[in-house]
Amino acid sequence: MEETTTFHGLGHLFFTIFLYCFSSFIVAPAITDISMAALCPGKDECSLAIYLSGFQQVITGVGSLMMMPLMGSLSDKHGRKCLLTLPMTLHILPLATLAYSRGTTIFYIYYVLKTFTSIVCEGSVLCLALAYVADNVSEGRRASAFGILTGITSCAFVCATLCARFLSIATTFQVAAAIAILSTLYMRVFLPDSIRDNSLGVPSILSEKLSSPLLEDCPAHRNRIFRAIRSVREMASLMKSSVPLSQVAMVSFFSSLAEAGLHASSMYYLKAKFHFNKDQFADLMIIFGAAGSISQLLFMPILVPALKEERLLSIGLFFGCAHMFLICVAWSSWVPYMAAIFTFFSIFPQSCMRSIVSKQVESYEQGKAQGIISSICSLANVISPLAFSPLTDWFLSERAPFNFPGFSIMCAGFTMTIAFIQSLMIRATTPISDMGSP
Repeated sequence: MEETTTFHGLGHLFFTIFLYCFSSFIVAPAITDISMAALCPGKDECSLAIYLSGFQQVITGVGSLMMMPLMGSLSDKHGRKCLLTLPMTLHILPLATLAYSRGTTIFYIYYVLKTFTSIVCEGSVLCLALAYVADNVSEGRRASAFGILTGITSCAFVCATLCARFLSIATTFQVAAAIAILSTLYMRVFLPDSIRDNSLGVPSILSEKLSSPLLEDCPAHRNRIFRAIRSVREMASLMKSSVPLSQVAMVSFFSSLAEAGLHASSMYYLKAKFHFNKDQFADLMIIFGAAGSISQLLFMPILVPALKEERLLSIGLFFGCAHMFLICVAWSSWVPYMAAIFTFFSIFPQSCMRSIVSKQVESYEQGKAQGIISSICSLANVISPLAFSPLTDWFLSERAPFNFPGFSIMCAGFTMTIAFIQSLMIRATTPISDMGSP
Protein backbone atom coordinates (compact mmCIF):
# COMPACT_ATOMS: atom_id res chain seq x y z
CA MET A 1 0.00 0.00 0.00
CA GLU A 2 1.37 3.42 -0.88
CA GLU A 3 2.24 5.72 1.96
CA THR A 4 0.16 8.84 2.09
CA THR A 5 1.95 12.15 2.24
CA THR A 6 -1.04 14.30 3.13
CA PHE A 7 -1.75 15.97 6.46
CA HIS A 8 -5.46 15.17 6.31
CA GLY A 9 -6.97 15.29 9.78
CA LEU A 10 -3.79 16.28 11.63
CA GLY A 11 -5.23 19.64 12.68
CA HIS A 12 -8.10 17.87 14.44
CA LEU A 13 -5.67 15.34 15.93
CA PHE A 14 -3.44 18.10 17.31
CA PHE A 15 -6.39 19.90 18.88
CA THR A 16 -7.68 16.64 20.37
CA ILE A 17 -4.26 15.91 21.89
CA PHE A 18 -4.03 19.50 23.17
CA LEU A 19 -7.35 19.18 25.00
CA TYR A 20 -6.54 15.72 26.36
CA CYS A 21 -3.10 16.78 27.63
CA PHE A 22 -4.52 20.01 29.07
CA SER A 23 -6.96 18.00 31.18
CA SER A 24 -4.10 15.76 32.38
CA PHE A 25 -1.53 18.46 33.11
CA ILE A 26 -3.75 21.00 34.84
CA VAL A 27 -4.02 18.74 37.90
CA ALA A 28 -0.29 17.95 38.11
CA PRO A 29 0.77 20.92 40.31
CA ALA A 30 -2.00 20.17 42.82
CA ILE A 31 -1.84 16.40 43.10
CA THR A 32 1.17 16.35 45.47
CA ASP A 33 -0.52 18.75 47.89
CA ILE A 34 -3.78 16.78 47.70
CA SER A 35 -1.98 13.49 48.39
CA MET A 36 -0.06 14.96 51.33
CA ALA A 37 -3.17 16.62 52.78
CA ALA A 38 -5.20 13.41 52.52
CA LEU A 39 -2.52 11.02 53.80
CA CYS A 40 -0.23 13.10 56.05
CA PRO A 41 -1.96 16.37 57.00
CA GLY A 42 0.37 19.17 58.04
CA LYS A 43 3.62 17.43 57.03
CA ASP A 44 6.22 18.15 54.34
CA GLU A 45 7.42 14.52 54.13
CA CYS A 46 5.14 11.49 53.83
CA SER A 47 6.39 7.93 53.32
CA LEU A 48 2.87 6.63 52.67
CA ALA A 49 2.36 9.07 49.77
CA ILE A 50 5.71 8.10 48.24
CA TYR A 51 5.02 4.35 48.43
CA LEU A 52 1.42 4.64 47.23
CA SER A 53 2.66 6.64 44.24
CA GLY A 54 5.28 3.97 43.54
CA PHE A 55 2.75 1.14 43.86
CA GLN A 56 0.41 2.92 41.44
CA GLN A 57 3.25 3.30 38.99
CA VAL A 58 4.08 -0.43 39.19
CA ILE A 59 0.49 -1.54 38.60
CA THR A 60 0.07 0.93 35.75
CA GLY A 61 3.36 -0.15 34.19
CA VAL A 62 2.57 -3.87 34.32
CA GLY A 63 -0.84 -3.30 32.77
CA SER A 64 0.50 -0.96 30.11
CA LEU A 65 3.23 -3.44 29.23
CA MET A 66 0.52 -5.88 28.18
CA MET A 67 -1.90 -3.33 26.74
CA MET A 68 0.25 -1.11 24.53
CA PRO A 69 1.16 -3.68 21.82
CA LEU A 70 -2.42 -4.92 21.85
CA MET A 71 -3.86 -1.41 21.48
CA GLY A 72 -1.44 -0.63 18.67
CA SER A 73 -2.16 -3.91 16.89
CA LEU A 74 -5.93 -3.46 17.15
CA SER A 75 -5.66 0.11 15.85
CA ASP A 76 -3.82 -1.18 12.76
CA LYS A 77 -6.89 -3.28 11.95
CA HIS A 78 -9.82 -1.25 13.29
CA GLY A 79 -8.55 2.31 13.01
CA ARG A 80 -6.92 4.82 15.34
CA LYS A 81 -10.14 6.72 16.12
CA CYS A 82 -11.96 3.65 17.38
CA LEU A 83 -9.16 2.74 19.77
CA LEU A 84 -8.66 6.34 20.94
CA THR A 85 -12.21 6.41 22.26
CA LEU A 86 -11.60 3.92 25.08
CA PRO A 87 -8.66 5.57 26.92
CA MET A 88 -10.03 9.07 26.42
CA THR A 89 -13.35 8.06 27.97
CA LEU A 90 -11.76 6.25 30.93
CA HIS A 91 -9.53 9.26 31.53
CA ILE A 92 -12.59 11.26 32.63
CA LEU A 93 -13.46 9.06 35.65
CA PRO A 94 -10.67 9.87 38.15
CA LEU A 95 -10.80 13.58 37.30
CA ALA A 96 -14.55 13.68 37.92
CA THR A 97 -13.99 11.97 41.28
CA LEU A 98 -11.70 14.69 42.65
CA ALA A 99 -13.87 17.35 41.02
CA TYR A 100 -16.63 16.12 43.35
CA SER A 101 -14.59 16.11 46.59
CA ARG A 102 -11.04 15.75 47.92
CA GLY A 103 -11.50 14.17 51.34
CA THR A 104 -9.48 11.15 52.46
CA THR A 105 -12.15 8.61 51.46
CA ILE A 106 -12.71 10.22 48.07
CA PHE A 107 -8.93 10.37 47.56
CA TYR A 108 -8.68 6.59 47.99
CA ILE A 109 -11.54 6.12 45.50
CA TYR A 110 -9.65 8.38 43.09
CA TYR A 111 -6.46 6.42 43.73
CA VAL A 112 -8.11 3.09 42.81
CA LEU A 113 -9.80 4.55 39.71
CA LYS A 114 -6.62 6.27 38.58
CA THR A 115 -4.57 3.12 39.04
CA PHE A 116 -6.80 0.89 36.94
CA THR A 117 -7.81 3.40 34.26
CA SER A 118 -4.15 4.28 33.74
CA ILE A 119 -3.49 0.70 32.65
CA VAL A 120 -5.37 1.57 29.47
CA CYS A 121 -4.86 5.35 29.37
CA GLU A 122 -1.19 5.75 30.30
CA GLY A 123 0.71 6.24 27.08
CA SER A 124 -1.92 4.74 24.80
CA VAL A 125 -3.33 8.07 23.58
CA LEU A 126 0.12 9.32 22.60
CA CYS A 127 1.00 5.92 21.10
CA LEU A 128 -2.11 5.95 18.89
CA ALA A 129 -1.55 9.62 18.00
CA LEU A 130 1.99 8.82 16.86
CA ALA A 131 0.68 5.97 14.71
CA TYR A 132 -1.97 8.34 13.28
CA VAL A 133 0.74 10.85 12.33
CA ALA A 134 2.84 8.08 10.75
CA ASP A 135 -0.19 7.10 8.65
CA ASN A 136 -0.39 10.59 7.17
CA VAL A 137 3.18 11.88 6.92
CA SER A 138 6.00 10.75 4.64
CA GLU A 139 9.07 9.15 6.20
CA GLY A 140 11.32 12.14 5.58
CA ARG A 141 9.00 14.47 7.47
CA ARG A 142 7.98 12.24 10.38
CA ALA A 143 10.64 13.43 12.85
CA SER A 144 9.42 17.01 12.41
CA ALA A 145 5.78 15.90 12.63
CA PHE A 146 6.48 13.91 15.80
CA GLY A 147 8.28 16.97 17.14
CA ILE A 148 5.24 19.13 16.41
CA LEU A 149 3.03 16.62 18.22
CA THR A 150 5.35 16.72 21.23
CA GLY A 151 5.35 20.52 20.96
CA ILE A 152 1.57 20.51 21.09
CA THR A 153 1.71 18.51 24.33
CA SER A 154 4.22 21.01 25.70
CA CYS A 155 1.90 23.89 24.75
CA ALA A 156 -0.92 22.13 26.58
CA PHE A 157 1.43 21.72 29.52
CA VAL A 158 2.18 25.46 29.63
CA CYS A 159 -1.46 26.51 29.26
CA ALA A 160 -2.63 23.98 31.85
CA THR A 161 -0.06 24.95 34.47
CA LEU A 162 -0.76 28.66 33.89
CA CYS A 163 -4.44 27.99 34.57
CA ALA A 164 -3.61 25.86 37.62
CA ARG A 165 -1.45 28.69 38.95
CA PHE A 166 -4.51 30.96 39.29
CA LEU A 167 -7.33 28.46 40.00
CA SER A 168 -8.33 26.96 43.31
CA ILE A 169 -7.79 23.23 43.72
CA ALA A 170 -11.53 22.51 43.57
CA THR A 171 -11.98 24.54 40.39
CA THR A 172 -8.87 22.96 38.86
CA PHE A 173 -10.36 19.47 38.93
CA GLN A 174 -13.75 20.67 37.70
CA VAL A 175 -12.08 22.33 34.71
CA ALA A 176 -9.97 19.20 34.09
CA ALA A 177 -13.04 16.94 34.02
CA ALA A 178 -14.91 19.32 31.69
CA ILE A 179 -11.97 19.56 29.25
CA ALA A 180 -11.52 15.76 29.30
CA ILE A 181 -15.18 15.34 28.29
CA LEU A 182 -14.80 18.01 25.58
CA SER A 183 -11.69 16.32 24.14
CA THR A 184 -13.50 12.99 23.81
CA LEU A 185 -16.54 14.56 22.16
CA TYR A 186 -14.38 16.63 19.80
CA MET A 187 -12.40 13.56 18.76
CA ARG A 188 -15.54 11.53 18.05
CA VAL A 189 -17.19 14.32 16.02
CA PHE A 190 -14.34 15.90 14.07
CA LEU A 191 -11.36 13.54 13.83
CA PRO A 192 -11.35 11.56 10.55
CA ASP A 193 -10.00 8.04 10.83
CA SER A 194 -6.68 7.55 9.07
CA ILE A 195 -7.51 3.92 8.17
CA ARG A 196 -10.50 3.60 5.88
CA ASP A 197 -10.12 0.00 4.76
CA ASN A 198 -8.99 -3.29 6.20
CA SER A 199 -6.14 -3.81 3.78
CA LEU A 200 -3.72 -2.33 6.31
CA GLY A 201 -4.29 -5.35 8.49
CA VAL A 202 -3.28 -7.79 5.73
CA PRO A 203 0.44 -7.39 5.12
CA SER A 204 2.15 -8.62 1.98
CA ILE A 205 5.70 -9.57 2.92
CA LEU A 206 8.31 -8.03 0.64
CA SER A 207 11.88 -9.24 0.48
CA GLU A 208 13.32 -5.85 1.39
CA LYS A 209 11.27 -5.47 4.58
CA LEU A 210 11.70 -7.11 7.95
CA SER A 211 11.84 -10.87 7.64
CA SER A 212 8.48 -11.30 9.38
CA PRO A 213 5.53 -9.11 10.42
CA LEU A 214 6.21 -7.16 13.58
CA LEU A 215 3.56 -8.95 15.59
CA GLU A 216 1.75 -11.78 13.89
CA ASP A 217 -1.96 -11.68 14.58
CA CYS A 218 -3.49 -14.69 16.24
CA PRO A 219 -6.26 -16.55 14.39
CA ALA A 220 -9.58 -14.83 14.79
CA HIS A 221 -11.07 -17.51 16.99
CA ARG A 222 -8.39 -17.11 19.68
CA ASN A 223 -8.94 -14.90 22.66
CA ARG A 224 -7.30 -11.48 22.35
CA ILE A 225 -5.93 -11.83 25.88
CA PHE A 226 -3.57 -14.55 24.67
CA ARG A 227 -2.31 -12.19 21.99
CA ALA A 228 -1.43 -9.63 24.67
CA ILE A 229 0.50 -12.23 26.68
CA ARG A 230 2.17 -13.58 23.57
CA SER A 231 3.26 -10.06 22.53
CA VAL A 232 5.89 -9.93 25.28
CA ARG A 233 7.72 -12.93 23.79
CA GLU A 234 7.36 -11.55 20.27
CA MET A 235 8.80 -8.21 21.39
CA ALA A 236 12.03 -9.96 22.39
CA SER A 237 12.11 -11.79 19.05
CA LEU A 238 11.61 -8.52 17.18
CA MET A 239 14.45 -6.80 19.03
CA LYS A 240 16.83 -9.54 17.86
CA SER A 241 15.69 -9.23 14.24
CA SER A 242 16.47 -5.52 13.80
CA VAL A 243 19.61 -3.80 15.10
CA PRO A 244 18.21 -0.23 15.00
CA LEU A 245 15.06 -1.31 16.83
CA SER A 246 17.03 -3.14 19.53
CA GLN A 247 19.28 -0.12 20.02
CA VAL A 248 16.34 2.27 20.27
CA ALA A 249 14.62 -0.16 22.65
CA MET A 250 17.65 -0.07 24.98
CA VAL A 251 17.82 3.73 24.88
CA SER A 252 14.06 3.97 25.41
CA PHE A 253 14.19 1.65 28.42
CA PHE A 254 17.00 3.42 30.27
CA SER A 255 15.82 6.95 29.45
CA SER A 256 12.27 6.09 30.56
CA LEU A 257 13.64 4.47 33.72
CA ALA A 258 15.54 7.68 34.51
CA GLU A 259 12.63 9.99 33.69
CA ALA A 260 10.25 7.92 35.81
CA GLY A 261 12.73 8.05 38.67
CA LEU A 262 13.00 11.83 38.35
CA HIS A 263 9.23 12.21 38.20
CA ALA A 264 8.71 9.98 41.24
CA SER A 265 11.34 11.78 43.33
CA SER A 266 11.55 15.42 42.29
CA MET A 267 8.30 16.84 43.70
CA TYR A 268 8.72 15.16 47.09
CA TYR A 269 12.39 16.21 47.09
CA LEU A 270 11.57 19.85 46.32
CA LYS A 271 8.77 19.93 48.87
CA ALA A 272 10.97 18.45 51.60
CA LYS A 273 14.09 20.51 50.88
CA PHE A 274 12.69 23.87 49.70
CA HIS A 275 9.03 23.60 50.89
CA PHE A 276 7.60 23.99 47.39
CA ASN A 277 3.81 24.23 47.12
CA LYS A 278 1.27 24.10 44.28
CA ASP A 279 2.12 27.55 42.95
CA GLN A 280 5.88 26.96 42.88
CA PHE A 281 5.39 23.60 41.20
CA ALA A 282 3.22 25.36 38.61
CA ASP A 283 5.90 28.01 38.01
CA LEU A 284 8.51 25.31 37.49
CA MET A 285 6.25 23.37 35.12
CA ILE A 286 5.54 26.50 33.08
CA ILE A 287 9.27 26.88 32.43
CA PHE A 288 9.51 23.21 31.45
CA GLY A 289 6.55 23.47 29.12
CA ALA A 290 7.50 26.78 27.52
CA ALA A 291 11.05 25.58 26.81
CA GLY A 292 9.73 22.31 25.39
CA SER A 293 7.14 24.03 23.21
CA ILE A 294 9.61 26.49 21.69
CA SER A 295 12.16 23.74 21.12
CA GLN A 296 9.78 21.26 19.48
CA LEU A 297 7.78 23.69 17.37
CA LEU A 298 10.56 26.03 16.22
CA PHE A 299 13.96 24.39 16.58
CA MET A 300 13.37 20.70 15.91
CA PRO A 301 12.03 21.08 12.32
CA ILE A 302 15.25 22.99 11.55
CA LEU A 303 17.68 20.75 13.45
CA VAL A 304 16.44 17.35 12.23
CA PRO A 305 17.41 17.83 8.55
CA ALA A 306 20.80 19.24 9.57
CA LEU A 307 21.78 16.85 12.38
CA LYS A 308 19.50 13.80 11.79
CA GLU A 309 17.52 12.02 14.48
CA GLU A 310 20.40 9.89 15.80
CA ARG A 311 22.66 12.83 16.66
CA LEU A 312 19.80 14.91 18.02
CA LEU A 313 18.84 11.97 20.23
CA SER A 314 22.30 11.93 21.82
CA ILE A 315 22.28 15.71 22.34
CA GLY A 316 18.91 15.52 24.08
CA LEU A 317 20.01 12.69 26.37
CA PHE A 318 23.22 14.55 27.30
CA PHE A 319 21.23 17.59 28.46
CA GLY A 320 18.82 15.25 30.25
CA CYS A 321 21.78 13.94 32.28
CA ALA A 322 22.97 17.47 33.03
CA HIS A 323 19.49 18.47 34.18
CA MET A 324 19.25 15.60 36.68
CA PHE A 325 22.74 16.05 38.09
CA LEU A 326 22.14 19.76 38.62
CA ILE A 327 18.84 19.23 40.43
CA CYS A 328 20.23 16.56 42.75
CA VAL A 329 22.83 18.98 44.15
CA ALA A 330 20.54 22.05 44.18
CA TRP A 331 21.82 24.43 46.87
CA SER A 332 19.07 27.02 46.55
CA SER A 333 15.42 27.15 45.49
CA TRP A 334 16.31 28.98 42.26
CA VAL A 335 18.52 26.14 40.97
CA PRO A 336 15.61 23.91 39.79
CA TYR A 337 14.31 26.86 37.75
CA MET A 338 17.68 27.28 36.08
CA ALA A 339 17.95 23.53 35.44
CA ALA A 340 14.52 23.59 33.77
CA ILE A 341 16.01 25.58 30.88
CA PHE A 342 17.82 22.39 29.80
CA THR A 343 14.41 21.22 28.59
CA PHE A 344 15.17 23.13 25.37
CA PHE A 345 17.30 20.11 24.44
CA SER A 346 16.26 17.27 26.76
CA ILE A 347 12.79 17.20 25.12
CA PHE A 348 14.25 15.84 21.85
CA PRO A 349 14.77 12.09 22.61
CA GLN A 350 11.17 10.83 22.52
CA SER A 351 10.39 12.33 19.10
CA CYS A 352 13.73 11.15 17.70
CA MET A 353 13.27 7.58 18.93
CA ARG A 354 9.73 7.38 17.58
CA SER A 355 10.89 8.66 14.19
CA ILE A 356 13.74 6.13 14.01
CA VAL A 357 11.34 3.31 14.83
CA SER A 358 8.71 4.45 12.33
CA LYS A 359 11.27 4.29 9.51
CA GLN A 360 11.96 0.62 10.22
CA VAL A 361 8.43 -0.66 9.60
CA GLU A 362 5.72 -0.45 6.95
CA SER A 363 2.52 1.57 7.24
CA TYR A 364 0.43 -1.44 8.30
CA GLU A 365 2.76 -1.96 11.30
CA GLN A 366 3.04 1.60 12.63
CA GLY A 367 0.59 1.02 15.50
CA LYS A 368 2.36 -2.17 16.53
CA ALA A 369 5.81 -0.57 16.39
CA GLN A 370 4.82 2.43 18.47
CA GLY A 371 2.99 0.11 20.86
CA ILE A 372 6.15 -1.93 21.41
CA ILE A 373 8.19 1.16 22.30
CA SER A 374 5.39 2.31 24.61
CA SER A 375 5.35 -1.09 26.31
CA ILE A 376 9.11 -0.90 26.87
CA CYS A 377 8.58 2.50 28.49
CA SER A 378 5.88 0.87 30.63
CA LEU A 379 8.33 -1.85 31.68
CA ALA A 380 10.69 0.89 32.84
CA ASN A 381 7.80 2.44 34.77
CA VAL A 382 7.31 -0.88 36.54
CA ILE A 383 10.94 -1.18 37.62
CA SER A 384 11.52 2.49 38.46
CA PRO A 385 9.40 2.80 41.64
CA LEU A 386 10.84 -0.45 43.00
CA ALA A 387 14.22 1.28 43.09
CA PHE A 388 13.52 5.00 43.37
CA SER A 389 10.60 5.09 45.82
CA PRO A 390 12.56 3.41 48.67
CA LEU A 391 15.62 5.56 47.88
CA THR A 392 13.55 8.75 47.92
CA ASP A 393 11.87 7.86 51.19
CA TRP A 394 15.17 6.77 52.77
CA PHE A 395 17.18 9.87 51.89
CA LEU A 396 14.38 12.33 52.70
CA SER A 397 13.88 10.81 56.14
CA GLU A 398 15.89 11.05 59.36
CA ARG A 399 17.12 7.48 58.74
CA ALA A 400 19.34 8.54 55.79
CA PRO A 401 22.90 7.12 56.10
CA PHE A 402 24.29 10.53 55.03
CA ASN A 403 22.87 13.94 54.21
CA PHE A 404 22.11 13.83 50.50
CA PRO A 405 18.35 14.42 49.85
CA GLY A 406 18.89 14.32 46.07
CA PHE A 407 20.58 10.91 46.05
CA SER A 408 17.73 9.17 44.22
CA ILE A 409 17.77 11.86 41.52
CA MET A 410 21.53 11.40 41.14
CA CYS A 411 20.90 7.68 40.55
CA ALA A 412 18.35 8.63 37.88
CA GLY A 413 21.04 10.79 36.29
CA PHE A 414 23.44 7.82 36.12
CA THR A 415 20.67 5.77 34.51
CA MET A 416 20.17 8.49 31.89
CA THR A 417 23.92 8.41 31.29
CA ILE A 418 23.63 4.74 30.28
CA ALA A 419 20.96 5.73 27.75
CA PHE A 420 23.23 8.49 26.44
CA ILE A 421 26.17 6.09 25.96
CA GLN A 422 23.91 3.57 24.21
CA SER A 423 22.57 6.29 21.88
CA LEU A 424 26.09 6.98 20.61
CA MET A 425 26.10 3.47 19.11
CA ILE A 426 23.02 4.05 16.95
CA ARG A 427 23.96 4.52 13.33
CA ALA A 428 21.93 6.46 10.81
CA THR A 429 18.90 4.40 9.88
CA THR A 430 17.75 3.51 6.38
CA PRO A 431 13.99 3.89 5.88
CA ILE A 432 12.30 0.57 5.10
CA SER A 433 10.91 1.98 1.88
CA ASP A 434 14.43 2.73 0.63
CA MET A 435 15.81 -0.76 1.26
CA GLY A 436 16.52 -2.66 -1.86
CA SER A 437 16.39 0.44 -4.05
CA PRO A 438 19.30 0.87 -6.45
